[in-house]
Amino acid sequence: MKAICNGQIIAESEETVVVEGNHYFPRASLAVEFFTDSKTTSICPWKGTAHYLNVVVDGETEADAAWHYPDPKPSAAEISDRVAFWGAVEVLS
Repeated sequence: MKAICNGQIIAESEETVVVEGNHYFPRASLAVEFFTDSKTTSICPWKGTAHYLNVVVDGETEADAAWHYPDPKPSAAEISDRVAFWGAVEVLS
């Protein structure tokens, strides 16, 4: 699987985990130079608190285009240390 933003591969892995239709990539598969921290969070009743990342490619910022659960609830342990994408990021096989 590949995560692509503005024509740039920002993550690539053969070991994604699919939860609720989203591919969660291992954090180690991210090209870290394209990510900055966001202050945005959201709460999922069964996964826990999501923290967001901005994706920056060629000087263009896609705010909150990635998210992860730093401390997921036990029911979502399989997404620990993984990142998912939405919005301007395409996930392709």
